[in-house]
Amino acid sequence: MTTARKPIRIDFCDYGPGYSKTNNFFYNVLKQRFDIEVTDQPDYVIYATPGGHLHRLYNCVRIYFGIESFPPDWSECDYAMTCHYLQDPRHLRLPYYALYGNTRYLDKQRDDPEAILRAKSRFCGFVVSNAGKRKTQKRVDFFHRLSRYKRVDSAGRAFNNIGGPLPIQASAKLNFLKTCKFNIAFENASLPGYTTEKLLEAMWARSLPIYWGNPRIQEEFNPASFLNYFDFADEEALIERIIELDQDDAKYLEVMRRPYCHHNQPNEFFNPDRVLDFFEQIFTTPIRPVAQRRRLFSFGRWLLVKRNKPHGP
Repeated sequence: MTTARKPIRIDFCDYGPGYSKTNNFFYNVLKQRFDIEVTDQPDYVIYATPGGHLHRLYNCVRIYFGIESFPPDWSECDYAMTCHYLQDPRHLRLPYYALYGNTRYLDKQRDDPEAILRAKSRFCGFVVSNAGKRKTQKRVDFFHRLSRYKRVDSAGRAFNNIGGPLPIQASAKLNFLKTCKFNIAFENASLPGYTTEKLLEAMWARSLPIYWGNPRIQEEFNPASFLNYFDFADEEALIERIIELDQDDAKYLEVMRRPYCHHNQPNEFFNPDRVLDFFEQIFTTPIRPVAQRRRLFSFGRWLLVKRNKPHGP
């Protein structure tokens, strides 16, 4: 006898342009266990960063998903999923890279490292559009410093030297990185737990990642399979190691043969059951939503609606 699936009325907001409410990570995971109805009068709303305003218009249970490193604001949300290590039953640690959950691309068992190396026509790749000094000076400085040794091909909008930026499709970046022996995979910031898709994309492309960002990254991926900035005494020592691997194919291949995952098994954050169990808790725990505990001035709501109302006919 088939057990009836719990119906869930849900909505999504404050995502970027082009976001599909019926074809995204959360919708696709939740529909494995629940009957999902996307509606503008939901019982639950999942909203994302960078900051938006539409979620403030919902009086239902608000669930915050932190795409970047911003922590949850418990005065605005009832539950949260972020990269942070928080000991709170309302919170699920869900690093952004886990949404890029096709783990079969992390499995090296069928790789031919020599053939992969022969296909490398570039020394190092760099794909960055945001090069503002306030947040990204670390990777900008490293790009220029490594370029003193050998040309680093920059394929983003910042410091582009390949004749124009890559198309925005992820496949274009992966195809570019497949031609690069190394990839500068630096995050926007260095915070415990903050790891985006940058490391995974280099791994998928079999471009040896040069990683800076999450100081606890070795807990989630095998640090012997990439160059972890934090494993070196200083930047000079890291660059010396890059040069050593670049000039010695045997040493480069030794690193490339090492599994990306501890015990060659993807870490727990790729497991969709963690997400489903967290939502099971949300959907079965009656609460008074934070939005109903705070009375918002109606004029402010009108301004929010006006701010987010599309222009034109």
